[in-house]
Amino acid sequence: MDGEMHPPVQPAGSSSSGMMARLTLSALDRLTEDPSSWSEPVVHRALLISGLSVLLSSLAILEAHSGQQL
Repeated sequence: MDGEMHPPVQPAGSSSSGMMARLTLSALDRLTEDPSSWSEPVVHRALLISGLSVLLSSLAILEAHSGQQL
């Protein structure tokens, strides 16, 4: 690290990953109110897809930030 402060990196699509994370948390909140919803396979697929989307976006932010440090 060079000791300088760098502005946060905002790669393309980062706002959509934030929205996806909020939607996922909202869906999980609703699922806790109706446990029978967990038996639906589409719920598991939706959570998996949204979780992977947030993970990939997070990795892109980390990669862009580490590239900025070099």
